[in-house]
Formats: sequence, structure tokens, C-alpha cells
Amino acid sequence: MDRPMADAIHYMPARPTLLVRVHTDEGIVGLGESAAYGGSLESMEAVVLGELRTTVLGQDPFRVERLWSMMATRSHQRGRRGMLMMGISGIDIALWDIIGQATKTPLYRLLGGYRDTLDAYASAGFYAGDKGIGELAEEVGGYVERGFRCVKIKVGRNPDVMLNPLQDMDAAGYATVPFEEDIERVRAARSAAGRAKLAIDANNAWTPSVALRFMDAIGDRDIAWLEEPVSTEDLAGSVEVAHALRTPVAGYETETGLPGFRELIARRAVDIVQPDVIWTGGITETRKVAALAQAYHLPVIPHVFSSAVASIANMHLIASLPNGGLLEFDQNPNPLRSELFEEPLTVDGDGRIRLPDRPGLGVTLNQDTLEKYAYRLS
Repeated sequence: MDRPMADAIHYMPARPTLLVRVHTDEGIVGLGESAAYGGSLESMEAVVLGELRTTVLGQDPFRVERLWSMMATRSHQRGRRGMLMMGISGIDIALWDIIGQATKTPLYRLLGGYRDTLDAYASAGFYAGDKGIGELAEEVGGYVERGFRCVKIKVGRNPDVMLNPLQDMDAAGYATVPFEEDIERVRAARSAAGRAKLAIDANNAWTPSVALRFMDAIGDRDIAWLEEPVSTEDLAGSVEVAHALRTPVAGYETETGLPGFRELIARRAVDIVQPDVIWTGGITETRKVAALAQAYHLPVIPHVFSSAVASIANMHLIASLPNGGLLEFDQNPNPLRSELFEEPLTVDGDGRIRLPDRPGLGVTLNQDTLEKYAYRLS
């Protein structure tokens, strides 16, 4: 990236993506993505090719539930969270793409086809070097002018807050702001958003008391949702925040797999459920998270922040859900999102995006983009 960006605790000088392709003996190639957050592409590639590939070779791709169970069970000692779920995600998405292509059916219709258009919100407002409050406000206002009816910005990059994990992260001193200045950032963004909604995302940076103090300072009734206010492991803390606020608490993208989401949902630690099909175990597992959320009358707004493959896979899932409907649409510079497909993903003047009517994921990789940005292992 020409200008590195950051959220509350993560420094992002680049946008890595690990694509997964599954080939069949009938010539159909399924496309997926495995999240590579928090580590190297090589380590995630090793999970996909070293741990999971041999499990699915020679199998029937239509038995996607069975294959998911085989991948998860044979590697169960690696856990039901983290890298294993990320690795399974890429293969699982590709299997569903194969099924859609083989049956000549768009994936969202294969999954139930609840809707064929989605409302998209602008996901942006990151920290960056020399990016002041005025630039942030102008950025938010620009998204509203383009037709977005909801914008999300980052909060929480506050080194003056006790127990902020930022102190242990890479480039901990980059683009930081004091806690009080963060409050002013939100106020300026809220004013710039006008009649549009504004959501804020703390990326696990705060303790419950800090989150409540922040929301009290900005006036929590005017915020669409507060995302990941505390550590994912602090279930009791998230319950405390969710029960104290009128603003919905959203999360937790950093939870992976059905068992963890079961606790978040059953304990009412979240008001909005945010799995991600490239992170949570693919389409197969994320559908189960969504069904559990529906049983508790909770909406699902998936986390979507990687390549165009992550976007289109999550789009198909959301379009199939009666409790879905809102798409996170990253607005930060990323050619692997904006240039990866022959058919770009674009929103209209009302902030809506239509699902493709072609089979499977319904997209074609741009070979020039692949060649330009391919990362070759030494």
C-alpha cells in the first residue's frame, strides 16, 4: 500500500490474500479464499496443502457436509478455532462453487435465494499517518455523497488506555490518537454522515469500562452499532457492554467456528452476529452460525475484509439468509478487491449491489491481475 493504514491494534502496510482453487476430473474449478490474518501466507498455505488437501482428493464435491466433517475431525487436535477453520474455509467455498457450476445455479439461489440485491455499507475510516479529523470527516461525507446509507469507521487506537493490546503489536506508535481525540473523531464523522448511519469498530482494543465510557461520551443512541468492543475471549465483558448499551454490540469476527458463536449468541454477548465465510469455516459452517442467530432473533452482518473472493462468497451467503441483508463493502485501496474479477463488484447510487446470475460464485478471475500481484515463494 502507498499509505499504510491501521485499525485499533493492527498495522496494515499490505493487503495479502490466499486464494484456493479445487479442480475436478470433469474440468470444473471451484474458487475459494482462506483468511490469512495474523500470520504469513506460507503458514496458511501449509494448512491447506499439507493438512487438508489429502482429505478431499478423490472425493465427491457434492458431499460437502461430509467433507467438512472429515477435514475438521481428522485435524481436531489442531482445534476448532483459528488457522484450521481458515484453511477449511477456502476449500469449502470452492466446493460450493463447484456444486453451483455443476448444477448451473447461482450459489445464493442454491442456498435458498432469499433476496437478489444487498444493501452495502462503506467500511473505511481507518487510521493513517498524518490523517486528521478533517480528512476523516471529508472521507465519510464522500461515501454518503456516493449513495452509501451507512458508514463504519475505526476507533480505539489509543496508547493511553490501560490494557490496550496495541502496546504489543507491530508499529504500535503508528497513527495513534489519545482517547479524548478519538471521541472528537467520532463526533466529526457523525456530523459528516448526516442522515446516514454511522457504526464504529474497536477491534478488541478496550475493556468493558473503557467501552462504556467512550459510548457515554459520544452519545450511544446516535451510533448504528459498536463492533468488537472487547477481547473476543472476554465473553463476560461483552455481555456487560451489550446489556448496558442501547447501541447494538456487533461481533465477533475474530471468533471462528460454531461452538464459539454459540456462546456469544446464547449469552447475549452480541446483538449483531458477524461471522466471515473465509474465516469461520466456509459456507457450510457459517450457515449454521446464521441459523443459530435466527433462532435467537438476531441479524447477521458478516465481516468482509479481504479480496473480491471474500466479498462475493459472503454476498452469496447473505443473499440466502432471512436474517441477513447488509454487506460490508471495504472502501480502502485494494486491487485484489477492485481488479480481481473480470466482472467488478460495484454498488449503485443507492448503495445497493446485485448478485450475479451466473452459476456458482458467478465470477471470472482476471488473469492479468493474478499475474501482476502473485506472490512467489522463494
